[in-house]
Amino acid sequence: MKASIRRKYGSSDKIKIENIEKLTPKDNEVLIKVYATTVNRTDCANLTAKPFIMRFVLGLFKPKKIILGTDFAGEVISLGKNVQSFRIGDKVFGFNDTGSESQAEYVTIVDKNLFFIPENINYKQAVASLEGAHYAYTFIHKVNIQSGQKILINGATGGIGSALFQFVRQYDVQITATCNTKNVKLIKSLGADKIYDYTKEDFTDDKGRYDFIFDAVGKSTFGKCKPLLKESGVYISSELGPNSQNLFYAITTSISNRKKVIFPVPFSTRKTIPYIIGLLKNEKFKPVIDREYPLGDIALAYKYVLSGEKTGNVIINV
Repeated sequence: MKASIRRKYGSSDKIKIENIEKLTPKDNEVLIKVYATTVNRTDCANLTAKPFIMRFVLGLFKPKKIILGTDFAGEVISLGKNVQSFRIGDKVFGFNDTGSESQAEYVTIVDKNLFFIPENINYKQAVASLEGAHYAYTFIHKVNIQSGQKILINGATGGIGSALFQFVRQYDVQITATCNTKNVKLIKSLGADKIYDYTKEDFTDDKGRYDFIFDAVGKSTFGKCKPLLKESGVYISSELGPNSQNLFYAITTSISNRKKVIFPVPFSTRKTIPYIIGLLKNEKFKPVIDREYPLGDIALAYKYVLSGEKTGNVIINV
């Protein structure tokens, strides 16, 4: 089978498409023919091992898993002898932030980490509903969103941001969003109350006060956003921040009733993906897809995603 391989950490030029032996599922595993996967921020972190802390999970000097890929959508073609919940032909999807080895023609997954794709969406929509939405769930479930509150989303058109925006839009709140010029129309269509085009203006000059600031791209800081928060406001970032400051602030601000930083340690996919499935079934969440690449061009897809210019999700058709 063909698979996207890297044996050393580094940039997209470390990736090669190689032919390797086809997989056989263990007793509690399912063999899946992969139809679609994505290249996302988590994949890029797994490729580059940046931030350095990633190495303590992925392998200190070289990656433990040489096949890339964190998410997948595909069809069950073989079952381990102990698997009872799935049948051959089932359409399934899943995500593992430390690596599913899914940027390949086939993948084996433990059955408890596998989910049925809703009937009303296709493989591409399914796989685009995983990584960013998984993290977006964490943002909204670390706080208590109430009717009438004001929320600012920095980076509302990335994989996390575009999902987060739609999740927040379910509440009766006012949403301010940042994006670049090309995505202003998209953010308007999603229902933003106020938009900052970050190529022309700085959202931190805003004179308003927010209950929550969700930095979905991690490109701002608590220090810059703090003046925009209400006295009991909360800042959450998708990144550690300079010198991992968001971990420090999450501890030091937790003892106060004033402005806080919360670090969004992700929930289990057993919580996040069923929530996402419910929204997909009810058509309350529609994943944003930017570009598509064939598996053979996956290094180009990584190069594009590493540029930081993607909108929503980049799909790999296997």
